[in-house]
Amino acid sequence: MEKTDDPAGAARGVTAVPAVPAAPPVTEGRTRPSGVRSWPSGVRPWWVGAVLTAAVGAAAVLGPAGTRWLEHPAVEAWRTVCLAITLQALPFLLLGTALSGAINAFVPAGLFTRVLPKRPALAVPVAGAAGAVLPGCECASVPVASSLIRRGVPPAAAFAFLLSAPAVNPVVLTATAVAFPGNPAMVAARLLASLGTAAVMGWLWLWLGKEEWLRPLLRHRHTGHRPGHSRRTEFLLGFRHDFLHAGGFLVLGAMAAATFNVTVPGAVLDTFSGSPWLSVLFLAGLAVLLAVCSEADAFVAASLTGFSPTARLAFLVVGPMVDLKLIALQAGTFGRAFAWRFCTATTVVAVAASVLIGGALW
Repeated sequence: MEKTDDPAGAARGVTAVPAVPAAPPVTEGRTRPSGVRSWPSGVRPWWVGAVLTAAVGAAAVLGPAGTRWLEHPAVEAWRTVCLAITLQALPFLLLGTALSGAINAFVPAGLFTRVLPKRPALAVPVAGAAGAVLPGCECASVPVASSLIRRGVPPAAAFAFLLSAPAVNPVVLTATAVAFPGNPAMVAARLLASLGTAAVMGWLWLWLGKEEWLRPLLRHRHTGHRPGHSRRTEFLLGFRHDFLHAGGFLVLGAMAAATFNVTVPGAVLDTFSGSPWLSVLFLAGLAVLLAVCSEADAFVAASLTGFSPTARLAFLVVGPMVDLKLIALQAGTFGRAFAWRFCTATTVVAVAASVLIGGALW
């Protein structure tokens, strides 16, 4: 049937068909009722994390003015330790997320695969040794390792880098030398035990690791830059996402470490210092719970004069690889299935490496 607006056509028996209104333009993404604002899939406004962070910080600083129980000495000590750990690690988290965003935006996808040896078993120790070029702590290494995996680096090599970078970079080794003056053996022991642990864990992942333990996003390799974005925009988007995502887990880990610092009495330290084996295990566990940044942990270890050098070495090797904030960061970045397996195995290997190296030197 033919549409007409001609009155004469109606007289000739042609039925007029009303005009169909034009369909609204098709837009990508999910439809939503008129007037309801939603964000594109996978995108969240950047200011949500900033507002939450500011609210938590204001509550921590200004809370005592209106809440009497927050003035209790134990609560004040908890708040001080929590803020100290967070502020201590925050610059290095910024460094790590900025480096991660730069890798995603500016580094060609195939560069790392061309630089590393083709055989994964050889790429692991090379990546572990490359950790010496990053002057940061464990908070910086997690987003960088995640970015390396997304750019095609074998996970085993990226994990070796993740473990070695906080422990063998020049800043940490220099701090260790300052904290232990006249004792270069402690610096050498930390370097060897940390590199050995990183290499062994990378090889263990090659042997026993499964990609289904990782988050689905990390199982897909990026072959290039996203279309429609400039490199600067891509850098800013990646940096903002990684920082806000990892920052929340950093705060959770700092809160757990502060809780341990406040609730465990100092007399517990004296109970374990008398036994050579228990002292090693205790200081390894203490390193996990205290969550001291790797740039400062040597000074904490040097203050534990009642413990053997091997026990203090275990503190220095385990801490940068496994602590509460790092466990939280790994769980948020790689997935919980990965974090609990990897952190448990890393602790065992790091303690064994410390005992072997420490026993050979002292």
